[in-house]
Amino acid sequence: MTKRARCQRESVMRHLVGMKNSLSGLNPEGVEIDGYGNYNLEVGGVDGTLLANKSVLNLYFLDSGDYSTVWWIPGYGWIKASQQAWFRQTSSDLQKRYTTEEPTQKEPAPGLVYFHIPVPEFGSFTASSFTGVKQEGISSPPINSGFFTTMLEAGDVKAAFIGHDHINDFCGKLSGIQLCYGGGFGYHAYGKAGWSRRARVVSVQLEKAESGEWRGVKFIKTWKRLDDQHLTTIDSEVLWNRGSNEPQPI
Repeated sequence: MTKRARCQRESVMRHLVGMKNSLSGLNPEGVEIDGYGNYNLEVGGVDGTLLANKSVLNLYFLDSGDYSTVWWIPGYGWIKASQQAWFRQTSSDLQKRYTTEEPTQKEPAPGLVYFHIPVPEFGSFTASSFTGVKQEGISSPPINSGFFTTMLEAGDVKAAFIGHDHINDFCGKLSGIQLCYGGGFGYHAYGKAGWSRRARVVSVQLEKAESGEWRGVKFIKTWKRLDDQHLTTIDSEVLWNRGSNEPQPI
């Protein structure tokens, strides 16, 4: 990647971070990490409850790049070792803090991961093992940098969401983690004639105790909203339920 390209990517990220109401972030300060826009967001609990100042949902965002920056490896980029080290440490710190400060919670806060280029594991599914459609190949990098295993070992990740392949919009579960495409939304890039542009929505429901107090996340749902005449909703499904997330053997 040329210096000009690096400056352009960094400038775009800085612009997004500076926009009104933006929740985007830059790389963590003091950490040597590849890419731009590797950051996490903590979603706090309900005001007035024991979890008011604690995260009940952790969101991780990683820059998967565009094309390979290693000249002898062609194809798309991948999530680098420095990014995975940051993710591991961040996930570990969040889980320790959550379970230490709120011991009544038997499980750490669930985590959702967002990046652009699919890891090779997105190609693991058959037509009968996912919800949605696969209408083009999985455009993963030519090497597997191991990020799926990193997410699996972290223990808190319930789902990962990606884009890149605009006319795929499926979700499939692998070893306890839901791998989901967003589907093509904007009109600035390729799509498919007769196939509505769409956006994936993720909804989180909190658990309510018998006392009436709001607690941590109870379940995570998703669906797709189509840009058609009726703004149709399709493929609603539960991605994760607290207490029923037994990992599947690999």
